[in-house]
Amino acid sequence: MKKRIPRFKTEDEERRFWQTHDSAEYMDWDEAAEAILARLKPSTKTISLRLPESMIEELKLLANKKDIPYQSLLKVYLAEKLEEELQGIRAH
Repeated sequence: MKKRIPRFKTEDEERRFWQTHDSAEYMDWDEAAEAILARLKPSTKTISLRLPESMIEELKLLANKKDIPYQSLLKVYLAEKLEEELQGIRAH
C-alpha cells in the first residue's frame, strides 16, 4: 500500500515536500493518466520596467493593429526572443 499524501497549507510547503520525497512512494505511476491542463496559467510576478516613451508608443501601435493589449504583445515578443536565445545556447 502506498503512503498517504499529506495536506499542505501552501504551495511552498508542498514544493519543499516533493523536493525531498520520492513520489513513487505515494502513487503508482504505472496507473497514472496523462492530464491536459489547457486552462492552467503560470504564476506571474509584477515588475517595474522603464522603457523609452517612443518604444511604448510603437508597441501600442503594433498591438492595436493586432487587436491585443500592448503588455500582452510585449510578453509575446519577450518569450520569442528568450526561446531564440535559449535555442542558441542549447545548440552549442
